[in-house]
Amino acid sequence: MQITANNPAKKSWLSVDKQSDFPIQNIPFGVFITKDDLVTIGTRIGEYAIDLAAMHQLGYFEGIELTDDIFLQDTLNDFISHGKKCWRQVRNRIAHIFDQENGTLQNNKKHKDIILFDVNEIEVQLPVNIGDYTDFYSSRDHATNVGKMFRDPDNALLPNWLHIPVGYHGRSSSIVVSGTPIHRPKGQTFPKDATSPQFGPSKLIDFELEMGFITTDANHLGDTIDVDDAESYIFGMVLFNDWSARDIQKWEYVPLGPFLAKNFASTISPWIVTMDALEPFRVELAPQTDPKPFAYLQEKRHTSFDIHLETFIETENGDLNKMCSSNFKHMYWSMAQQLAHHTVNGCNVNSGDMFGSGTISGPNEGSYGSMLEIAWQGTKPVQLKDGTERKFINDHDHVIMRGYCEKDGVRIGFGKCTGKILPTK
Repeated sequence: MQITANNPAKKSWLSVDKQSDFPIQNIPFGVFITKDDLVTIGTRIGEYAIDLAAMHQLGYFEGIELTDDIFLQDTLNDFISHGKKCWRQVRNRIAHIFDQENGTLQNNKKHKDIILFDVNEIEVQLPVNIGDYTDFYSSRDHATNVGKMFRDPDNALLPNWLHIPVGYHGRSSSIVVSGTPIHRPKGQTFPKDATSPQFGPSKLIDFELEMGFITTDANHLGDTIDVDDAESYIFGMVLFNDWSARDIQKWEYVPLGPFLAKNFASTISPWIVTMDALEPFRVELAPQTDPKPFAYLQEKRHTSFDIHLETFIETENGDLNKMCSSNFKHMYWSMAQQLAHHTVNGCNVNSGDMFGSGTISGPNEGSYGSMLEIAWQGTKPVQLKDGTERKFINDHDHVIMRGYCEKDGVRIGFGKCTGKILPTK
């Protein structure tokens, strides 16, 4: 089925600013509470939130096989389980209904009053019930930087890194939607000048600039996903801040990897941008030739997406300080390879499962995706506009991530992924 919603010439009868992340070519999916205190599944165009449950009840999805209550739920999991054909049909229909040439809803004030909301009048929710969450470690530049800091600079990558998409299973219960404040976690650390472990608040809170992808029901236990089919099981993507407590992590990660340093919180953006919307921004990834991956990881097209990424720290006085500019195309392992590797042992993947890319760093200092790299383990403090310095994140710092694609006059974005660090409880 053709993707008609991506037509770059398409315009909406809703007013959309040229720099908006949400033109009619985007049509992401999310969950929000209306001003009438009702939970609904919806989408967004410009500064308007669109109630898909109301659209469905009023007959705007006639001809598409949908259950009566598909959009009357508090998560997208069931809709995602309907599969790619359904997602594409719904997205194409929304683009048709809101096209400036279509007067069906445009000229029906009664229906518009029911369906449309100002985004400032709604409260976004976590869009999916995330049953399982896996975080990868797939940026070669990031992994190399970390290896240089903590291991032999001449052999920064561990022996397995170029052979497998390295990952670990994270904690889904502490994934929160953008805007949720995060309390500084407590845990055990072993400071450089100490002679024994200590317990208390983490002093080295960090952000990790990542993207996350959300899957549908992909395979049964014992079955695998072919790398060239993997993307058909990916619903869409979100911005992802995988908060880290570096001092806790340093003490606990040997021998089994991150634990309390990661599971206290992770933040995602509220609107899931579909793979269909991102298709025009596909780019080739760097060739994998030395070494060549095993056959199950070899793709017919080794590609990703040209997603510009930025992270800011907003201080208590309102100053906005850009900390980095990176790009999702810097990744070494693709999402398809990550998903194929994840299931090669027969691990089953379900609707609403989330997978983190790992910190996205580029080849130069301005593109490093974490404070660990930006301030180089605290040896190169960053001076902010208010004259203060940052090695890591202070209490009351507000971390803001943004991401967007731009091509042929069309900008597709993810909105914001934000979180403020509050003092320890």
